Amino acid sequence: MPAGAGGDGSRTADSPSAAEASSGDREEVTFDREGLSAGFLTCVPIALGVAGYGIAFGVLASQAGLSVAEATLMSATVLAGASQIVAVELWADPLPVAAIVTTTFAINLRYSLMGAALQPWFRRLSSAQTYVSLYFMADENWALTMRELTSGNGRGAFLLGSGIAIWVFWVGATIVGAVAGETVGDPTRYGADFILVAVFAALAAELWEGRSTVVPWAVALGSALVTAALVPGRWYILCGGLAAAVAEVIRHGE
Repeated sequence: MPAGAGGDGSRTADSPSAAEASSGDREEVTFDREGLSAGFLTCVPIALGVAGYGIAFGVLASQAGLSVAEATLMSATVLAGASQIVAVELWADPLPVAAIVTTTFAINLRYSLMGAALQPWFRRLSSAQTYVSLYFMADENWALTMRELTSGNGRGAFLLGSGIAIWVFWVGATIVGAVAGETVGDPTRYGADFILVAVFAALAAELWEGRSTVVPWAVALGSALVTAALVPGRWYILCGGLAAAVAEVIRHGE
């Protein structure tokens, strides 16, 4: 992915290309310590909520037979709560590799859509900056980064900084949950399964843009519900996102 410079100051506000460009296309995008720090500090409150979910994963991993080291390694390298939990739920002897790979692939395909939404920044960053940022991208810090992108701050390191916050709390919480193991028991009895629901509800409220948001959200919801009823597994996540993207393309005639 090529690196680039900031927006072209020679374009006038009434030119067609400038009128159609988003704020992310026009702004200068930097990648520095300020953006990294802003991303980290902004994401800490949400990362605390993710930590509760991480403890739940650690407990489930321990109960599935994974050692503390194995559970920690999975969280440090995968950094995808939903697919990790599905993986440990499918864990058995012998290990159903095909089922785990197929299911987690379906769940994580949504990241291709999420990454594409950040192109206004990525095309102004180097390949190294882009790919290391994508490695630390999770649902929560992606939503925060989308808000940052539309605000026009141009802090390209925000995704990486917020992702590091998620990573630190997620891995640390996994260790706590895995060590606690059987002592904690079923994490759902403490309401741990509701933590991310609350987090995503708050993030959705931040991303709400009024009537223009109704159509893609409604299409995504309807498609996901239909897919969940007809197709086994977690394909409804990807189908909902793709349906909303197609709806937007049709609406704007692009």
